[in-house]
Amino acid sequence: MDNLALEKDIHSAGLIILGELQVTDNDPVPKEAQSILLLGPDEPNFWEIFKESEEFNDLDADPLDRWSKRVIDDIAVQNDCTALYPFGAEPYRPFFSWALRSGTVWSSPVNLAVHKDRGLFVSFRGALAITQTKKINQSFENPCTKCPAPCLTACPVDAFTEAGYDVVKCKEHISGLDSSNCKSLGCNTRRACPVGANLRNFEQSSFHMENFLG
Repeated sequence: MDNLALEKDIHSAGLIILGELQVTDNDPVPKEAQSILLLGPDEPNFWEIFKESEEFNDLDADPLDRWSKRVIDDIAVQNDCTALYPFGAEPYRPFFSWALRSGTVWSSPVNLAVHKDRGLFVSFRGALAITQTKKINQSFENPCTKCPAPCLTACPVDAFTEAGYDVVKCKEHISGLDSSNCKSLGCNTRRACPVGANLRNFEQSSFHMENFLG
């Protein structure tokens, strides 16, 4: 596998490597795999690429998941590695624990994943299991450490609590008056994070919220 060719293919698809980790014996990956590369949208470039895709325009269900699988499968075939996904049939891959192990993601005060560069808008479209051992850099600083945590008070209906995320309350708000424009601009709690919010296109956020409402 050529690392430069792999990174070029990932970038050309509108994706970026959000984290890397070494494989352990308990990871559900092929036995020859040595490392896992976590892939997410390279925002804001990703959105323009995705909008031009067949999946976005064919009006069928789950356009982003279908696009992700097609694109990442192609990258895997071209670079002799294995594609992995956070969606599809059970058993689900442990993407959240992989993200925490990568050293680039932490659990935020509202218990959502927060990335060193993408903040609370971090998302994973898939991963690649490769046969090379990567030198993992885990010296990044958690962006929440010195942050006053505006995310804790940003939700207009207090859907994020110690007990967990109240999905019903969130959907009721978005479907109603939506005082914080969560539906059109993106989750107000995620937007409150000072890291990476400027990278997310409002049109993309609206797309995600529409799909969240189903």
